[in-house]
Amino acid sequence: MLTEKQKFSKIITLGIEITQVKDLDVLLERILREARHLVNADAGTIYVKEEDKLKFSYTHNDTLQKRLPPGKKLIYSTFSLPINNQTIAGYVANTGDMLNLQDVYKLPTTLPFSFNRKFDDLSGYRTQSMLTFPLRTNRGDIVGVLQLINEKSSRGKVVPFSKKDEPLIMHFANMAAVAIERAQLTRAMILRTIKMAELRDPKETGAHVNRVGSYSVALYEHWAGKQGVSHEIIEKNRDILRMAAMLHDVGKVAISDTILKKPGRLDDAERDAMKLHSMMGARLFSEQYSDFDDASAVVALNHHEKWDGTGYPGHINPYDGKTIPGYEQGDGKPRPKKGDEIPLFGRIVALADVYDALSSKRAYKEKWDESQVLDELKACSGTHFDPAIVDTFFDCIDTIRNISERYPDH
Repeated sequence: MLTEKQKFSKIITLGIEITQVKDLDVLLERILREARHLVNADAGTIYVKEEDKLKFSYTHNDTLQKRLPPGKKLIYSTFSLPINNQTIAGYVANTGDMLNLQDVYKLPTTLPFSFNRKFDDLSGYRTQSMLTFPLRTNRGDIVGVLQLINEKSSRGKVVPFSKKDEPLIMHFANMAAVAIERAQLTRAMILRTIKMAELRDPKETGAHVNRVGSYSVALYEHWAGKQGVSHEIIEKNRDILRMAAMLHDVGKVAISDTILKKPGRLDDAERDAMKLHSMMGARLFSEQYSDFDDASAVVALNHHEKWDGTGYPGHINPYDGKTIPGYEQGDGKPRPKKGDEIPLFGRIVALADVYDALSSKRAYKEKWDESQVLDELKACSGTHFDPAIVDTFFDCIDTIRNISERYPDH
């Protein structure tokens, strides 16, 4: 349990830290986690405003999490709520008022809103105290709602949220809203770039890149946890990897329409031309001002390398197209990268991209059944894919499936 002075000091630090997070999804999860820790909340949910609705974006629940095996994450479905006074979160978004409720099962019937017990009944959880705040920017715009559930005392008993904590959480929520607005702008810029690629290549959709980005983060987080990577490094890499993975095929903007939009399979010459997209993508990030630029170049260049050394483009300098000295094959062409020569981010995105491609309909193929896709990934372990990444994929298959449902093709 934090003292009032510690909470105030923590909020100042967090205000600085959350502004450094660029990816929207990573930021939302971070805001929810840190807000819960500030008031020792057992659970919580964060909603993002999308037009006239609230999108249920992330949820945490320590009690339910403890029932899962180590390394497993809670699986939940996303949904939207209308912004009106009938639900607790909708009321807060609609009015801009904070709600501090001692027991949501004992709300007076005179209130315009009510508590929906459906989740509690399905999960066996008991929601009691609830603190719900609007996420309001400096201009007064509400970008979402932060909902904290079941404050725990030092003895682990559920207690009402303290009135003293309300100004602190409100201050944190306001800082979080500004960070969310910035992250939404960054996400919009990335999606506009991808939209440009989609105009050239119909396969490169917002849903596809959001899935690949989320799959990649899930795989990295699980892999890094098993490797004992520090929490600080995992948090930093989750942020840059998700955005870099979304831009893995951005180099296709440099490929001819006759190739990108060909309805059937490509011939050998067309395939060779298509392969240039990995190098072209890396070139877009040649002026590296941040870790994001570096990661994006690495992913773009390496996501078609294969574990057994049969991928492309190999040991090549993407900025001049020349083979790196000492890595020439007999014909002078660059030797493909093999095994651990392939950067980790490239190995992760390679699997995430192929999984999504096989699981989706394309102009030249139908969507594969999940059993076919999983059999293919197993068969390609040690050839196309890093066996450790394949193992990680199957360790967190439930999370992967949940991500697929969150970003459906329209």
